[in-house]
Amino acid sequence: EVQLVESGGGSVQAGGSLRLSCAASGFTLDVSDMGWYRQAPGNDCELVATISSTGSSTGTTHYVDSVKGRFTISQDNAKNTVYLEMNSLKPEDSAVYYCAADPRVERLRRCGRGEEYGMNFWGKGTLVTISS
Repeated sequence: EVQLVESGGGSVQAGGSLRLSCAASGFTLDVSDMGWYRQAPGNDCELVATISSTGSSTGTTHYVDSVKGRFTISQDNAKNTVYLEMNSLKPEDSAVYYCAADPRVERLRRCGRGEEYGMNFWGKGTLVTISS
């Protein structure tokens, strides 16, 4: 059974840092691209960062413009875990953050409900709250 379990969320002040983790089981990270999404109340689910694990793109990362230079996605295949290092956090970064396997779209209505895009593996999310 495939499972993704996020951890590391919390409440910090603006300018602070957090490190999110996503522990994968039921598959190995070297066979799937991985992504971090986030969803704030009233907003769509937004793709924040991706890391490629397949073919010639292995290790390639991509970020949404709003987090470039502040967030870093990485993975440890030995631990089968994906990370999202978040620095210089802003109040607008507040959201529930989800990891997902095989990220195919940049935006969807609701995180965790990606069946129409063939995205069937999501974690349950971890809450990040940034105070000003």
